[in-house]
Amino acid sequence: MATYQLGVLKGDAIGPEIVGAALQVLQAATAAFGQGTRFDYVSLPIGYEAFASDHEPVPERTKQGLRHVDGWLMGPHDNAGYPPAMQRTRNPSGELRHTFYLYANIRPSRTLPGTNSLVGKADLVIVRENSEGFLSDRNMYQGIGEAMVTPDVAITTGVFTRKAITRIARVAFDLAQKRRQKVTIVHKANVLKYSFGFFRDVCYAVAKDYPQVTVNDMHIDAFTAHLVRNPQQFDVVVTENLFGDIVSDLAGELVGSLGMSASINTNGTQVMAQAAHGAAPDIAGQNVANPTSMILSTAMLLDWLGTKRQDPALNQLGQIITTAVDATLAAGIKTPDLGGDTSTSDFASAVIAHLAPLA
Repeated sequence: MATYQLGVLKGDAIGPEIVGAALQVLQAATAAFGQGTRFDYVSLPIGYEAFASDHEPVPERTKQGLRHVDGWLMGPHDNAGYPPAMQRTRNPSGELRHTFYLYANIRPSRTLPGTNSLVGKADLVIVRENSEGFLSDRNMYQGIGEAMVTPDVAITTGVFTRKAITRIARVAFDLAQKRRQKVTIVHKANVLKYSFGFFRDVCYAVAKDYPQVTVNDMHIDAFTAHLVRNPQQFDVVVTENLFGDIVSDLAGELVGSLGMSASINTNGTQVMAQAAHGAAPDIAGQNVANPTSMILSTAMLLDWLGTKRQDPALNQLGQIITTAVDATLAAGIKTPDLGGDTSTSDFASAVIAHLAPLA
């Protein structure tokens, strides 16, 4: 019997609802098909809950608790709506990514059964460097990499290092070897010659260690046009932080809905499952939020952890959950955002009802 510790950070607004749904599915799958696998859950506060108890959105006790777990589920946060007293240099997601150096954000975009994809069937993965680049709050030891020189002049610092680029490129190429063996490097080296030229060139240097993987590169503007026109041509896409944030949202919407887009963040040792969408405070507490993204992110966490710990039972659990989500959507069971009338809790129950051993 293998035991793993998972942190649970419910987040703000719809966070408790979708994290709760994902936990119900995970617990049901583990009980039925876990082959002796056990999870110990560690609940830790974040966002409004943390501010109420600890007077800050990401308290030190939450960070300390996460240092001792194998991974964690994190619900969305409503930092845009936080009062001034809760505003930090980084939002809760950015704070955890920075604190735990979660340098790799892996976001698949796959057309799911029974959904209205704008581009037909597509299946690609955005691999986003998560620790530096042009999201400047991630790349400084202290401070957030931005300054107001005068009331009329703002400066943002981008950081690109060989170490970080090499590491994220290896994540992308390793992933491509398990898929269709193609990597596309996305950059803007025609204008930002030193920073993005460096990113592109280091990725190509890493590619030499993967001769079986086909590699090409595109400028970000050309890539977005091709992504809309023909996403089927892409397999694994690797890019820096800001571009990765934007194109992964675009890819998620093109294949159906950001509400169904899974996401994990990892530092190579731990893994965080995080819904790709926001906290949607306008529908909080109504039991209508789509939990698909959080459920599939949890399945991704299991698959990553199973590979890292060499525990096939975890990989199988992740696949069982993913297959059950596909079967649920294929049966026409949808939440209101997809044109259906199924509640958050009923959708989770439907996924549990579709759990089945792998053929």
